[in-house]
Amino acid sequence: MTTLFFDVKRYAIHDGPGIRITLFLKGCPLSCVWCHNPEGIFAGKEKMYTRKKCIGCLNCVKHCPVEAVYPTPEGMQTNRRTCRLCGRCAEVCPTRAMEISGAAYTADYLMGEIEKEILFIDRSGGGVTFCGGEPLMHPGILLELLRRCGEKGIHRALDTTLYARAEVVHEVMKETDLFLVDLKVMDSGKHRYYCGVPNDRILANLQMVADSGKSLIIRIPLIEGVNADEENITRSAAYLASLAWDPRVVHLLPYHDIAWGKHAKLGSRYNPEGIPLSSPSEDVLERCRCIFRRYGVEAVVGG
Repeated sequence: MTTLFFDVKRYAIHDGPGIRITLFLKGCPLSCVWCHNPEGIFAGKEKMYTRKKCIGCLNCVKHCPVEAVYPTPEGMQTNRRTCRLCGRCAEVCPTRAMEISGAAYTADYLMGEIEKEILFIDRSGGGVTFCGGEPLMHPGILLELLRRCGEKGIHRALDTTLYARAEVVHEVMKETDLFLVDLKVMDSGKHRYYCGVPNDRILANLQMVADSGKSLIIRIPLIEGVNADEENITRSAAYLASLAWDPRVVHLLPYHDIAWGKHAKLGSRYNPEGIPLSSPSEDVLERCRCIFRRYGVEAVVGG
């Protein structure tokens, strides 16, 4: 399958140190209920439609080669059984109400885009971040880009679930300067329930990365009803305290439902099972900070 990217974000300031360019690869083995990038879960192309941008010009209807697009009182609809995802509707849409998520880029093209940002990268102590989706699903192009960036002295960060074969993580680790990793739920069964896969492989790979001495930023997407309870936070703190990483700081990221709008664009439903999800109160945040402090780990709110 062709490696697809769903975004190239310039002037990124939350994906590692300094000003960065972040490349988002499509495809993820996890399916977290709260995923902020649901357009990154499926590895193939997807069509997105933003109704509030649509002006009803019908260009998409006129130019669809298989007549898959049609108007309704709720806006433009697509027959997804006949749509070929050719992108013609997106090309002729004057307001970008129609979009295709997923484009194939070569390593040469992406290196050209990265090199355009070197002035900002150098002046700010920034670099390039590979995100997703899950970049480790595509080790071929990922390793090539990491190596080429390393040859040019560009700082390389990997935003990853670490759900991959250990040998893939080991090879990528050699070419990566910083790992950004979310620790979601300690109980493997609960992790499978909320994220679609167990966490045994993730924890083993995180141990390997920590043992390597690589720089680590560990984050916990903190969600009431999922992982903000005292038992899970205590287990998380004990586990992180056992790792050889420095500085020993965990970033608590309070839950928000920003992905709701993206699901609407994709024609899917956010949290279809209706699992209770809510942002932690200040009291809960303080309790979490205290628990981590007891284990010698500083907990800060935000990325």
